[in-house]
Amino acid sequence: MSQALYRKYRSKTLKEVVGQSHITDILTRALAAGRISHAYLLTGPRGVGKTSIARILAHEINKLPYSDDSTHLDIIEIDAASNNGVEDVRDLREKVQLAPVSADKKVYIIDEVHMLSKPAFNALLKTLEEPPEHVVFILATTDVEKLPATIVSRTQRYGFRAISEVDAVKHLRYIADAENIIIDDDSLALIARRGDGSFRDSISLLDQLASLTDAKTGVTTDLIEATLGLAPTTLVETLLSAITSHDLKTIASQLEATYANGINAVTLTEQLTQEIRSRISDTPQLLPLIDGLLDVAKSSQPQLKLLAVLGTFASDTKPKTAALTTPVREVAATVKELAEQATQPTPKMTEKPKQEREKKVTPRTEFDWDALIEHTRTNFVPLFSVLSKCTPVIDEANLTLFTGSAFYKKKLDDPKYSAHLYESLKQIGSNELTVHTLPTTVPPKSSQAAAVAVIMGGGEEVVVDA
Repeated sequence: MSQALYRKYRSKTLKEVVGQSHITDILTRALAAGRISHAYLLTGPRGVGKTSIARILAHEINKLPYSDDSTHLDIIEIDAASNNGVEDVRDLREKVQLAPVSADKKVYIIDEVHMLSKPAFNALLKTLEEPPEHVVFILATTDVEKLPATIVSRTQRYGFRAISEVDAVKHLRYIADAENIIIDDDSLALIARRGDGSFRDSISLLDQLASLTDAKTGVTTDLIEATLGLAPTTLVETLLSAITSHDLKTIASQLEATYANGINAVTLTEQLTQEIRSRISDTPQLLPLIDGLLDVAKSSQPQLKLLAVLGTFASDTKPKTAALTTPVREVAATVKELAEQATQPTPKMTEKPKQEREKKVTPRTEFDWDALIEHTRTNFVPLFSVLSKCTPVIDEANLTLFTGSAFYKKKLDDPKYSAHLYESLKQIGSNELTVHTLPTTVPPKSSQAAAVAVIMGGGEEVVVDA
């Protein structure tokens, strides 16, 4: 019976551990100096080497050789997921009092320790705080937030990192060459991305794919996409291109074709998110899209949700998107010159008569901002908490709300918030107003201040009384 690749290539020494040198270097120096803690806590995502290092450390502490088949009476592994009751811990407390059979230390490895019940944690606490001299605890968990602070404070904590794509590809290449698996670098990179920082998941996927291919073609990106139900890379690129070019027709047709081919909307969303994240330095205008994509998996109808998210973002032609796509140009003029330019009339425009200008800025309806704030405070508290941070500007029948941030703009644009806002305007007698939201502060009135704001990338005008 063949052995799974992730087990076959599991690290046997601290030097063999990949991607966690910030931990292995410290442990190696401590072991060389004979500094052994009574309790270690290994935290981090799944499949990054926590259990492997726990086993290696247990054997290194006792100066014992280690392999996957190694068993020793003084190294005890406990799965907290299935031994999480207070009686299990009480039994452990009794056994720790017994001296090691033959090794220097009796080492207890408790995996997924966050699964222990609250009474079990309480029972473990005293033993963990003052264990016998011959006992060492090594706790491992993927969810350190669920551990009581009293447990964490009594251990030496080591935080594991998700494996980088570069390290994952390098290690997968080593395994593929050793196993005579034909695979190109693009396919290795795709496997590493699907592993999402987990060595175990990446190696298991390579193992699965190797069993599905023949000796001539090897593992290809087409095989990976077909096996995992992924959208083709070209389709993902086409969608992102359509989003940036505001091509709603292409977005709708591509999504329809994707679903017809049996590709799951949540899987496609994950691919889009990963691709946007990988090219964020080149296309920063897509960064706000990630926020909407994160909601797709939570939706009861992810296909419609994904269409709505992509369609809404693609149809958004507001200045914030254009500003992100426009390259930054160096400002060579002085503040004085910029101020003079700001006061000059726009070319091909004539000055309107004073009477017409005054008529333009005169609102068609009376508007009481304080009354609006008070009404929302009394009737719609969530809306009030956002609205109170905005600055209003009235121009004819338009109410422009400068929210100061994209977060508050998004809140006000939410259908629930906007419905309450228009209801509140109606109640205070300003129902003729049309609301617009901008994710910035109010532009400075002073032309010189406006010029300075251009140079500084934005700003808020502050009036100081003499």
